[in-house]
Amino acid sequence: MAKPRRDILGYIRHAEQAWKNVHSVFDSEPLQTVQVDDIEVGYKSFGGGEPLVMIPAYIATMDVWDPHFLVKLATKYEVIVFDNRGMGKTSAGESEFTIDRFADDTAGLIEALGFERANVLGWSIGGDIALSLALNHRDRVRRLVLYAGDCGGKQKVLAPKYTDIMKKLHEVDGFLAKEVLGALFPAWWMEATPDYWKHYPFPRELSNPVHIAKQDHAYDTWEGVYDRLGEIELPVLVVTGTEDVSTPPENARMIAGRLPDARLVEFPGAGHGLQYMYPIGLAKVIIDFLGED
Repeated sequence: MAKPRRDILGYIRHAEQAWKNVHSVFDSEPLQTVQVDDIEVGYKSFGGGEPLVMIPAYIATMDVWDPHFLVKLATKYEVIVFDNRGMGKTSAGESEFTIDRFADDTAGLIEALGFERANVLGWSIGGDIALSLALNHRDRVRRLVLYAGDCGGKQKVLAPKYTDIMKKLHEVDGFLAKEVLGALFPAWWMEATPDYWKHYPFPRELSNPVHIAKQDHAYDTWEGVYDRLGEIELPVLVVTGTEDVSTPPENARMIAGRLPDARLVEFPGAGHGLQYMYPIGLAKVIIDFLGED
C-alpha cells in the first residue's frame, strides 16, 4: 500500500489528541465478532433497549461514527455498529460484493445476534443497503432511518464535483485530506469552525484497497430500487443536510416522496457529515421517530 501523503500525515498529527478523546468512547466497549454466512463480522454494542443496527457509509468503518451521536442514541437503544463485508474488522468472504449481498449480511447479523428484528439506520451507501434490506428482508426491520442515502440506479442524483474525490478514497496518496473533509462539511462551516477536522474521527486504519474497489463497484453497478420504493410499507425517517455535496438532498426528497410511510427531515446548512455537525440534534430526531408507536 502506498504511504500517506505528507498533507494527510499533518492532519493526523494535529488530530491525535482529538482522536484519543473520540476513541475513549469507542473503546469503552470490546470488539466482538460473529459468523454470518461466509464472513466473520466485527461489531460493537453500546447502551441497552431495543436494537438499533447502524450500517456505515462508503469505505467507512465502525469507528467513524460520531461519539456524541453514539452516546445519545445509546441512552435509549442498544446501538450496534459494525463493519461491512471486507471493511475494517469484517472479513471479505468468497461471495461477490453487491448492495443486495451487503443487505443479506446485515439481515444475517441481526439474526446471529439473536434479534427477531431491529431498527436500522443506514448512512450514505449504508442507506442504499438499508433500502435493499427493507425490501428483501422486511421481517427483520422494525423502523428504518435513511441518512444521506439515495435510491441507486439512473434515478439517483449525482454530485459531480465530489464524485472523483470519493472514488479516490482508496488511492491513499491520490487525494488531499482537506478535500475529503470538504465532501463532509460545507464550506461555510469549515470557515466558521477552524478546527472542523477535529469533528471527524478518522479511521485508525484503511481497509484493504482491493475490497474498497469491490465495494465501489457494487455501488456503481447497483440497479437501484426506485421502482420498488412503494413496496416499503414500514415507517421510514429520511434525513438529509441541505448542503450535502456528496449525496445531494434531492435524493432524500425523491425517496420520501415515493415511500408510503415516510417522514422527511432536512437540516438547513448541514452537509454529508451531519452527524459530526449536529450529533445531538440528529440523535434526538431519530430517538423521537423510533420511539413512536
